[in-house]
Amino acid sequence: MTQNQKRMYINGEFIAHKTGRWIDVINPATEQAIMQIPQGGADEARLAIDAAEAAQPGWEALPAVERGRWLHRLAEGIRYREPELTKLIVTEGGKTPELAKVEVLFTADYLDYMAEWARRYEGEIIQSDRANENIFLFKKAIGVVVGILPWNFPFFLIARKAAPALVTGNTIVIKPSELTPGNALLFAEIADQIGLPPGVFNLVTGYGPELGQALAANPKVGMVSLTGSVGAGIATLHAAADNVTKVSLELGGKAPAIVMADADLDLAVKAIVSSRIINSGQVCNCTERVYVQREIYPQFIARLTEAFRHVTFGNPDQQAGLDMGPLISAEAVQRVEDKVTRAVSQGATLVMGGKREARSGYFFPPTLLCDVQQEMEIMHQEIFGPVLPVCCFDSFEQAIAMANDSEYGLTSSVFTRDLNVAMMAIKQLKFGETYVNRESFEAMQGFHAGWRKSGIGGADGRHGLEDYLQTQVAYLQFR
Repeated sequence: MTQNQKRMYINGEFIAHKTGRWIDVINPATEQAIMQIPQGGADEARLAIDAAEAAQPGWEALPAVERGRWLHRLAEGIRYREPELTKLIVTEGGKTPELAKVEVLFTADYLDYMAEWARRYEGEIIQSDRANENIFLFKKAIGVVVGILPWNFPFFLIARKAAPALVTGNTIVIKPSELTPGNALLFAEIADQIGLPPGVFNLVTGYGPELGQALAANPKVGMVSLTGSVGAGIATLHAAADNVTKVSLELGGKAPAIVMADADLDLAVKAIVSSRIINSGQVCNCTERVYVQREIYPQFIARLTEAFRHVTFGNPDQQAGLDMGPLISAEAVQRVEDKVTRAVSQGATLVMGGKREARSGYFFPPTLLCDVQQEMEIMHQEIFGPVLPVCCFDSFEQAIAMANDSEYGLTSSVFTRDLNVAMMAIKQLKFGETYVNRESFEAMQGFHAGWRKSGIGGADGRHGLEDYLQTQVAYLQFR
């Protein structure tokens, strides 16, 4: 093995893999390989799950507060290595250093937050219909959890899955995206350095169709939590079906933003642009389509165009203060460009951008489309890039109908000064989250969950924690 060839982390050890196959990890800003990771398969999946299964009873037997203390130690280790983690996330994922640092520190905060639930999650005593009987409802660990991660927020998603799983007594096997695995390997190093008991946290690397499916199909797994595409979610459901394994999915989004005529336009433009360009538009909950009331449409487009002209992008390893970096891959650039081309062919007006950059790296400029119609493909298919289609509407009812006209249901937003309009929008929008007069970015104490094809289950806060628990009811009759 060379220095740039990494190892998986199973049962407290960094191990050599059995397949002998390697995957190159590419810096999307330079198109150069920065490391190689093992291409694990069914054997590695089985080893990791067996290790997690063996460790789980002892881990669950610890008082919850002790499990929480381990999460605090992980958080401390992450903060200590923040510069190294930030640098790696920039290099392998194309994030700006500012956003990468936020991700690292937010991950540490998230671990601390979930650790504090150790003394707070609880069962119930239920009234019985019988004399001299108590009914107890216990909240218990599920067992072995598998976490399958995306590449867009790769470090935070480790904590989003591992923190609630571990504090409630489960053990976990994490499979990071093959596009951005290096930060997860550093997380495993931190877990190893603090002495986390072997088998409690395991990390395997490889491709989803091979390794991910082997993990999801293993009968020893009690729960699979996946963040990714709709296709990956459906494949995971199929893999888990034979064992009736619990599956939690956070999938795609097509977030609408409704801008009413009475909105604070400066605020709306700033929030929408911020939400659209974060991580180069590669965020499932960022604004994907905008609906603007007709009477303010011309001035809103003018302000939006000016704001987009000031968006800077480039290689975040070489230039400071950028708003965006590259897209994650050549395939991503092609997919985004194709969507813009089809939108223009269907009648949309290209205000700016629309074509890939003619240089090394997977760069795509901020792109604005106006005169977009609801029936166009770009208003329904997830873009996952820095492209913003804008459509106008006449009435509030029309805006709500168009916003709800989607197979996705993750996030939504509305901009208005009228409290009644805001409350009506919250009531009528069919999305797991609605943001009023602000950017689309959730809080760790909230609940991040999608409707329709955006997912099953959810994450964050008390409700996200309870997704990693199962109930046992005990009926105790006494004399």
